[in-house]
Amino acid sequence: MAVLVNKDSKILVQGFTGTEGTFHATQMIEYGTNVVGGVTPGKGGATHLERPVFNTVADCVKQTGANVSIIFVPPAFAADAIMEAADAGIELVVCITEGIPVQDMVAVKNFLQGTNTRLIGPNCPGVITADACKVGIMPGFVFKKGRVGIVSKSGTLTYEAADQVAKAGLGISTAIGIGGDPIIGTTTKEAVELFMQDDETDAIVMIGEIGGGMEAEAARWIKEQGNKKPVVGFIAGQTAPPGRRMGHAGAIVGGADDTAEAKMKIMSECGISVVSSPADIGKTMAEIIGK
Repeated sequence: MAVLVNKDSKILVQGFTGTEGTFHATQMIEYGTNVVGGVTPGKGGATHLERPVFNTVADCVKQTGANVSIIFVPPAFAADAIMEAADAGIELVVCITEGIPVQDMVAVKNFLQGTNTRLIGPNCPGVITADACKVGIMPGFVFKKGRVGIVSKSGTLTYEAADQVAKAGLGISTAIGIGGDPIIGTTTKEAVELFMQDDETDAIVMIGEIGGGMEAEAARWIKEQGNKKPVVGFIAGQTAPPGRRMGHAGAIVGGADDTAEAKMKIMSECGISVVSSPADIGKTMAEIIGK
């Protein structure tokens, strides 16, 4: 059913009893997500939001069978939280935390290479499969069930795209907010691959931003595969000046290929329907798939 998460996913929350963890775990539970427990070191044995609290991820996995983790842990401790989840055998780790030092994420990337864990984020809104499972901070009501997948570097634009798609009479299979940091777990191309292989996704919205080469890599892969599913693309930061970081830590134009214009050109050449405004995402998608 869609990709990454579904009604069968068992979610644990790292940083469960903190302010952010409490607020967003409550929202996830209200959406219908199967939150089975949480981790706050030193508070093991307590109950929070009618779910058990554990001292370690390993304890939570052993007791609840959790296979997905969402992390609301401060930046200084977030890298350790990711590695702890991977070490406990968690298949999917969604890290919401913003501001993790790049050096810490280098260590995380190296650590994950020897595991079966997929990381989404950090500095991301998370993952949602419409009407089934929300592992993140996105407003669930925006995501109407359908057959369009979304992959986005931007949290806000993820919600905007979902709203546009819904207003066009379509809906969302799964939306993946991959995060906007320089080093992230799952790339645009890897997220697109998941949707290309998914029987419940007919088309894809791909939202990128200035900085890095992930969008170009994904676009070229889509073309190499024969453009099997229609893709609508948008790049944020079209008016950004070179050398200045915009919003996300990874959104900085370092070279000619990092600009929005260059990325949009590559995407168009690879058969992606590129829009210059996010307001055109839903309308363009509806036109392409003949709604």
